[in-house]
Amino acid sequence: MSVSKLQKKYLISKQNTLNEMRSIGMSLQELRLFSIYLSKINPRDKNTRLVRFYLEDFKKIMALGRLNMSHLTQTTDRLLCQIINIPNERGGYTGFQFFKECTVDVDERGEWYVEIDAHDKALPLIFEFKGNYFKYELWNTLRLKSKNQLRMYEILKQYEKLGKRIISINNLRHMLGIDENDYPQYKHFKQNVLEVCKKALSENTDISYTYEPHGKKGRGGKILELKFVITKNQDFQDPLRLDEFLEINKGNMDGGESASDEIDFSDIDENGNVRATGRHWMYEERITYLMTACSGEFTRDELVVLYNEMRVSAPHVYQNEHNAHDYLQLKYNEMNMRKPSSSRFGYLKKMIASDKQ
Repeated sequence: MSVSKLQKKYLISKQNTLNEMRSIGMSLQELRLFSIYLSKINPRDKNTRLVRFYLEDFKKIMALGRLNMSHLTQTTDRLLCQIINIPNERGGYTGFQFFKECTVDVDERGEWYVEIDAHDKALPLIFEFKGNYFKYELWNTLRLKSKNQLRMYEILKQYEKLGKRIISINNLRHMLGIDENDYPQYKHFKQNVLEVCKKALSENTDISYTYEPHGKKGRGGKILELKFVITKNQDFQDPLRLDEFLEINKGNMDGGESASDEIDFSDIDENGNVRATGRHWMYEERITYLMTACSGEFTRDELVVLYNEMRVSAPHVYQNEHNAHDYLQLKYNEMNMRKPSSSRFGYLKKMIASDKQ
């Protein structure tokens, strides 16, 4: 069992099959935890499958503030519910949970910890594979600010030695976990995904990329496929060690108070949910995520207005970012069917407000 505190620069070995997985709906924090888990195991020794995170480290990785046992239980339950869908050659797939067990307990020194074990079915994907895998250092993922950026890095890093990757837009969206209704127009997908990820990888990781349309186009000149050229990047920020990342996250969470002070995450309510106040980094990440529910049509400030309206009119979905995203996307798609002639933003806001009644 791996029990050391998170202070080293870790190396991740990831099988290509696992990297090509279908969307599993993980948040950025969950994807980071998944990467850190892979960095702490020895891929040649199944006995390292059980990984222990001390609670203070776990809280920083998952961007959690002051915890009660109920909130911690919700967080670990969500991890245990994450499904891996592995595609096969015939177009089908096999789905199973990645983690099978989670323990929260106190060690002999009185320190709380969270211990996670992989599902038996996942073991062939993370241990003892002999070929068709790639490696990267964990620091590459620590400065990335969205799950799209983290997944784009892995998707292209896998092909770094080849120097290029040709992939259909549908398959890329699938691997990034972007719903088919998000960014239906290529110009929005380019602006909000391809260009944002390109900038983030160039500034924060050991690879960079360029891209261009490739192959035949669809009806009406629709771009169906992209060619990525992947190059080694030297012009990035200094590598961020995991202990440094955790310290930065601690600063983000406690407002720079001393280490002895209890974490006071003022933008988290009593249920552990993000309040719609200020420009807290976690709140901004949620707004960015919700913008994808409307295909990037509305500005950040417009999304804040819609999100505030959801807090009043749909509190049952407001409290969970995934439920909020699904709700907003449903309303947006319904609005598109109605084809309003007036202000689309105002129309959508009224649709949300009507749920209060």
